[in-house]
Amino acid sequence: MTLRQMVKTSTTMESIEKEFAQFVREQKSTIYTVCYMFSNDEEEVNDLFQEALVNLWKGYGSFRHESKIGTWVYRVTLNSCISSERKKKRRVQAIPLTMDVNLYEDNDADTKQIRQLHERIQKLGMVDRAIVLMWLENMSYDEIAAVIGITPKNVGVKLFRIKQQLMKG
Repeated sequence: MTLRQMVKTSTTMESIEKEFAQFVREQKSTIYTVCYMFSNDEEEVNDLFQEALVNLWKGYGSFRHESKIGTWVYRVTLNSCISSERKKKRRVQAIPLTMDVNLYEDNDADTKQIRQLHERIQKLGMVDRAIVLMWLENMSYDEIAAVIGITPKNVGVKLFRIKQQLMKG
């Protein structure tokens, strides 16, 4: 490789990195929200976030804009979280040592209700959790269907069943 080619490649890489950094700033809320739905542990959420960023970076250059960028971000992030969840199930579970004391815990009624809903959502299967997340993010049935790979009508049926399951506890 000549010096000219190296300089050109370096400049191109810098612009791609800047473009990706801007992309991450715009999409970080969505990425973090998806990751949060797959774990209660802050450290694990951050690990999922990093894994999703790596996968987004790997696919960034090949994104063909056949769908909305937000749909692609959801799909890649969900797939990252689902893959991590599957890997986690194969690993031996370590029992964390805790003091069972949280000095910053909120105990008001709203916080308890939100915590209870989050716990119920965590009990759902991975695909159902993803559907709930996207529904809570006000995505249309068409958008959810595009991310998950099912029909919009199937999204409606799944949401109905999920709601019933969440009400039962």
